[in-house]
Amino acid sequence: MSNGNGVAATLSNAAETVKETASNVGSSIASTAEGAVDSVKKAATKAKKAVSKAATDAKKTVTADVAKVKKAVAKRTDKASKAVKDTMASAKKKLTSASASAKKEAAALKAKGAGKKTAAKKAVKKAAKKATAKKAAVKKAVKKVAKKATAKKAAVTKAAKKAAKKAAPKKAAAKKAPAKKAAPKKAAKKAAKKK
Repeated sequence: MSNGNGVAATLSNAAETVKETASNVGSSIASTAEGAVDSVKKAATKAKKAVSKAATDAKKTVTADVAKVKKAVAKRTDKASKAVKDTMASAKKKLTSASASAKKEAAALKAKGAGKKTAAKKAVKKAAKKATAKKAAVKKAVKKVAKKATAKKAAVTKAAKKAAKKAAPKKAAAKKAPAKKAAPKKAAKKAAKKK
């Protein structure tokens, strides 16, 4: 009988030892897992901040570039419109002087005699043709300047759209980062490399 009690006591001690060892191992695993989760959370937060900062910086750069382009286009458009106004003013002056000289010629021819009326008409027609040709040249110059200004405005809007498209994917990457546990470390490394 005493032999049976000794075996039972030994088995009981062994069971207690196994139980304690299992408990220690379990708590060790749990604390390690908690540490891993915390580090993953920290890495995800860092990655999210880095992506957000990169997107903000890109947006600022795009806004500054668009503002510069708009200023440049406005400046060129002002110069072009001034040039057109100057050209039109000089063309008007030339037309006025040509008309005045044609009228003088006509008056002089009239004074010389009725037989020379045809010559006066020819001179007036010639002056009118010159004036019409100058008007057409002025209109062409105006159209050319307007086309250039329109093309530059289109380039500004294209640049703005392109910059907005570049900024949009970075925001999408920031939203995806917290969903995957392994991805934040990669995103953090990428963000670090970009800096």
